[in-house]
Amino acid sequence: MRRYLTALALSAALAGPALAKDELAIGITQFPATLNPSIESMLAKTYVLAFAHRPITAYDAAWQLTCLLCERLPTIENGLARVEPLEGGKKGIAATYTLRADARWADGTPVTTDDVVFSWKVGRHPQSGVAAAELFRRITRVEVRDARTFTLHVDKLTFDYNAVNDLRLLPAHIERPRFESAPAEYRNRTAYDQDSTNPGLYNGPYRITAVVQGSHVVLEPNAHWGGVRPAFKRIVIKAIENTASLEANLLSGGIDMIAGELGLPLEQALAFEKRHGTRFTVIAKPSLTYEHLDLNLSSPILSEPKVRRALLLGLDRETISRQLFEGRQTVAESLVPPLDWVFAADLPKAAFDPVRAGQLLDEAGWKPGPGGIRANDRGERLSLELVTTAGNRSRELVAQVMQAQWKKIGVELRLKTEPPRVMFGDTVTRRKFPHMALFAWYSAPENVPRSTLHSSMVPNAANNWSGQNYTGYASPAMDRLIDSVEVELDKDRRKAIWRDIQALYAADLPALPLFFKSDSFILPKALKGVQPTGHQDPSPYWAEHWRWE
Repeated sequence: MRRYLTALALSAALAGPALAKDELAIGITQFPATLNPSIESMLAKTYVLAFAHRPITAYDAAWQLTCLLCERLPTIENGLARVEPLEGGKKGIAATYTLRADARWADGTPVTTDDVVFSWKVGRHPQSGVAAAELFRRITRVEVRDARTFTLHVDKLTFDYNAVNDLRLLPAHIERPRFESAPAEYRNRTAYDQDSTNPGLYNGPYRITAVVQGSHVVLEPNAHWGGVRPAFKRIVIKAIENTASLEANLLSGGIDMIAGELGLPLEQALAFEKRHGTRFTVIAKPSLTYEHLDLNLSSPILSEPKVRRALLLGLDRETISRQLFEGRQTVAESLVPPLDWVFAADLPKAAFDPVRAGQLLDEAGWKPGPGGIRANDRGERLSLELVTTAGNRSRELVAQVMQAQWKKIGVELRLKTEPPRVMFGDTVTRRKFPHMALFAWYSAPENVPRSTLHSSMVPNAANNWSGQNYTGYASPAMDRLIDSVEVELDKDRRKAIWRDIQALYAADLPALPLFFKSDSFILPKALKGVQPTGHQDPSPYWAEHWRWE
């Protein structure tokens, strides 16, 4: 109760009068742990930076790869990409990009190939702390042709060879001294966190002009932006972690809209639409967002496959979806959503089967004990801790239902919530959760899960906690499948490999699949131009087209 009252007090403090029509206030449920484009993978950071920092390439709302910071996508067909023979009969790719002529950092400095080379060096450094380091390691050389044109020489010919979405440019004129003086400390010394309002850090239509930690971020137009002129003189993004308070802020005028990428859970948005649909437009966008439980496979309990299988069979996910989400959140069988063309619809489903779950726990040595909670022959109780994000009512409800369902098969579940910036900035990144973490992965179309499933991507002190394989999953078979699917250009053969990936994932269960979510955008009727994408490249990548009608 105290937490709820505190959240409402924060809500009232943030509310205030409605903003002017050349301003926009947006509510999201998390505050970024960092603003550096390359460090960590928290969605809140991606969302905020999407207004102010553009990647070279991204997937648009039609799920097509497009240039944002480049002039033309290189393809083998247009001659800007060419296959390169490598030693041992392998094939690489050389792809040539030209940066937009009008690309400027907000301090007026041109975005150049110097930034490309510097960003690549940061990403390749083993101690830089870059989250998605694989792309940088694959780029063996950056060939600079002039100030705007460069060729990336990559050691693999992959089906998505021209998608360099993870090559987030860092301004060399600002970040180079901070990196080169102490690479292992760079993640703690980046200007994005120590000098966040420096205009030279941003190259999008807006730039960050104020940051109040844990509260809000203010953005204003980038005077050196060369694209469509943005419509708002000021955008305020407010982090309101309690979703009831988020809704209250919208109704009181403290915010104008709630972001679908990080907003109200579906069931709350549907109820909101019934009450306030005449005032707001509510868009439920089916997405690639994968809600799941990451399991720490270093745990002696969860390292046993029979226990993992029992936990999944002991969950009635269909009932959870029907009762909490009106059946509009698809139950997940693996990490690939049905919306993706590589989804394997013919694989068997793990239906609710508490009887079989109990049998598996018996076989794993966990017998019914005092109070209905199972124990092993050493008298240790089958007790697990689940950590999830504080203030997210949907996740709290799901966690409580899982707690009740697992108790019926003899599993005790202890619930713990943490502020998102703590959970994603430290707990999961450094694998500090003892058993399981409930959160979502936001992915791109046909997203190869190297960073989350390949054994080389387990975060540890030696790699400065880079990589996103938080479960510690290490499967030679999965490694081989990931390695092969990336380099298979034939779509039919690639889809067959994708099927094997999904089958192995469903068999090994490094994580427990829950749902594929729908993003709930709640927009004022007069706001136009917002296009939900349904994937990890968020709608603000096109924020220069947002405006009041």
